[in-house]
Amino acid sequence: MKQQRFEQAHQREWQDFATQLDALEHGKSGAEHRRFGAAYRRLCQHLALAEARGYSGHLVERLGQLALRGHQQLYRHREHLGARSIGFLLAGFPRLVREEWRFVLTAGLLFFGSLLGMGLLVYFFPELIYSLVSPERVAQMEAMYDPDASRLGRFGERGSGIDWLMFGYYVMNNVGIAFQTFASGLLLGLGSLFFLLYNGLTIGAIAGHLIRIGYQDNFLSFIVGHGAFELTAIVLSGAAGLELGWALLAPGRLRRDEALRRAAARSVRLIAGVLAMLLIAAFIEAYWSSMTFVGAPLKYLVGALLWLLVAAYFLLAGRDRHAPD
Repeated sequence: MKQQRFEQAHQREWQDFATQLDALEHGKSGAEHRRFGAAYRRLCQHLALAEARGYSGHLVERLGQLALRGHQQLYRHREHLGARSIGFLLAGFPRLVREEWRFVLTAGLLFFGSLLGMGLLVYFFPELIYSLVSPERVAQMEAMYDPDASRLGRFGERGSGIDWLMFGYYVMNNVGIAFQTFASGLLLGLGSLFFLLYNGLTIGAIAGHLIRIGYQDNFLSFIVGHGAFELTAIVLSGAAGLELGWALLAPGRLRRDEALRRAAARSVRLIAGVLAMLLIAAFIEAYWSSMTFVGAPLKYLVGALLWLLVAAYFLLAGRDRHAPD
């Protein structure tokens, strides 16, 4: 392509990009600047083409200056993205959870209600556990929380030298459960409903069995710390999935695709916060929960403090002092 045709074809794009740069450099940002990253990549492509085709130095210099300014703005706004992410975790996430309290309450009742109910049933009727958990899995759980174990949890028999492996495993496992619970909400909410009940019933059955055979100190002291983050994250994943399902079932005056789009925008933000909680849970589970040289009373104390911290975070963080939440 000749330089003249090249300039005519892209002149408007370059002018629009320069306008975006002027606004960003003066501290202005609006909805139109969400396309900045794509526009910057296009400009870099045009610069590479101009250099490769041997176009005039004037054009190459002009595009180079735009690219340099774009590069500066891109990295400046990446820093802003980090600040916005921190702001979301400190205030936006707990505020969003309070706004979605109906879905959170529903998911919490389904999960914790099934967990406590099944735990009591298995405690008083021991054979019920085999209706949900295989004998092999039951034996594995007993070995993991045996009072004579040197380390607690799935990797207990291997020693403390692989805490990093435990951390990676817990992250992948927990994130998998969270996304499964969330994404299955697209099945009119039935998938999220199923996984909330299934996980609650399974955890409750295992808890009831281990407490009944006298392994309660090892089991409860293991889960009490990271459970504040992990179990809450499962509930929030379910809440996000139920919101997707409700948008499909009861879109109101909106078209279903529009209702789903709006629900997804909020649900994805919930899941972003859930991922942060699961990272914290995995760290605690790998480096604190598995320890046996720390007595159960101390673990219970730390666990209680962590549950209070999580409760205070969701109840108080992000509130406007001058307006009701």
